[in-house]
Amino acid sequence: MKKSLPTSTPSIDFDLRQLEIFLKVAELRSFSKAAEAVNLAQASVSERIATLESMVGAKLLDRMGRTVTPTKAGELLLQHAQRLLEMKKTACLEMQDFLGVKQGEISIGGSTIPGEYILPKVVGLFSKEYPHITVALTVADSEEIEHRVLDGEFELGVIGRRSSNEYLASDELWKDELVLALPSTHRWAGKKEVPIQEVAQEPFILRELGSGTLKSMEPYLQGAGLKSIDSLKVVARLGTSTAVKEGIKAGLGISILSAIALETELKAGVLKALRLKGIPMFRYFYLIRDKRRTASPISRSLTDFLITTSKQR
Repeated sequence: MKKSLPTSTPSIDFDLRQLEIFLKVAELRSFSKAAEAVNLAQASVSERIATLESMVGAKLLDRMGRTVTPTKAGELLLQHAQRLLEMKKTACLEMQDFLGVKQGEISIGGSTIPGEYILPKVVGLFSKEYPHITVALTVADSEEIEHRVLDGEFELGVIGRRSSNEYLASDELWKDELVLALPSTHRWAGKKEVPIQEVAQEPFILRELGSGTLKSMEPYLQGAGLKSIDSLKVVARLGTSTAVKEGIKAGLGISILSAIALETELKAGVLKALRLKGIPMFRYFYLIRDKRRTASPISRSLTDFLITTSKQR
């Protein structure tokens, strides 16, 4: 009786581009969103996932209506895909560093004050020194910038407070003073300082909850005897310093803002800046980056430039 020969196990294979597409579909839970993210037609993304599933020999994604979720096999491959793609990124970055490559694009996030009033000028100076590097700057509140740095969407972020997240490294940059801003026609316009007790009786405009300015001013006010921000006579919460300034000009109320954000209005005499009596309010802006990720040569160049420039201000 002849012995049957053992059947050979089919080999499993895939390439990094397939893994990139698979990872993006799994992250976004959508073929259409993934197609947009990787600059391919949706049909092409579907075809590549089907090819990957054929090469692996298992179904990797469950299509549940409009939502896509990884199968058990997909979850296993996903873990390895993340590590392999991180290794690829590290290899590319180390080669760029070795070759001294100083060109490309870097995405950074800036909270409202540094994003609108400091970074545009600094990025302009950086571009003169590194003309082949493009800096893509997004402005959002400090909390959102932190999340997007941790998600890997931004390599760097500049926010209005030191981060408490264990994965984020923080470098001190520019110093800023928080002052009481009011219309030039206000009855306090001729004063240099006012007590917090009087401020608590005035209509007050606050920044949004994720604002670094708001988080920076809270401990100062509480240290001066104010129980909480709610002790102020809050008439509005606005999303940007520009909106707050317009509210002040319109007579909606007064507010505490960055002195940097008020420079133009103070020079024009449209607004006045006062200090709270006995409460000096200073804070720093911080450069943040994810310690778990390998910094690109461009990121290191921009980091060095920002730190050096901040010391010259």
